[in-house]
Amino acid sequence: MRDFIFIIGPSGVGKTTLAKQLFTHYKSVYIEQNMIPEFLTLDGETEITGAFEEETCWSNTVALLKNFNTLGYKNIIGLDFDDLRTRDIPEVFKGFNYITLKLVCSDYEQNLNQMVNRETGGLVDVELLENMYLKIPTRPLLINEFEIDINDKTPQQVMLEAVELIDHATTLSDYEYIKPQQELFYSWIFSKGLR
Repeated sequence: MRDFIFIIGPSGVGKTTLAKQLFTHYKSVYIEQNMIPEFLTLDGETEITGAFEEETCWSNTVALLKNFNTLGYKNIIGLDFDDLRTRDIPEVFKGFNYITLKLVCSDYEQNLNQMVNRETGGLVDVELLENMYLKIPTRPLLINEFEIDINDKTPQQVMLEAVELIDHATTLSDYEYIKPQQELFYSWIFSKGLR
């Protein structure tokens, strides 16, 4: 059993679909950052950078994740945070038994098609996907991060591959970590402000 399962990847790649499948499979906890209650920010610069809003969402998500873990839950699924926060996972969750699943699609057109034709709704932003696609699939893997290429796979095939990694991949809880440069990661905060 893992303490945490993180799912990251470009928009429309199937993160939420996989998270819901894993939630059903492991019968645990499922937390998307967008579940944080609505709030008004107080920094006065939200319209320019969105940094305070993002920091509020991230710190609340971390608190939720760790609180469920303290209560004894395992295989807690976390997703939907800014990609730049992926580089914080090895720092914030060092000492825990966690795994990060990085979903990518080697076929950009498939990823685009999935984003545009989502049955569950969600953000449709082609420019956002293009910018994410330049960074997320190309950066090196982090500690305890494993890549799943969804190209030509059904959601069920992706889920089975994810379960295999979650149940059997070797991960570390004690390690040295040097945080990579933020330029390697996509961030909506440093793109055009709020989306």
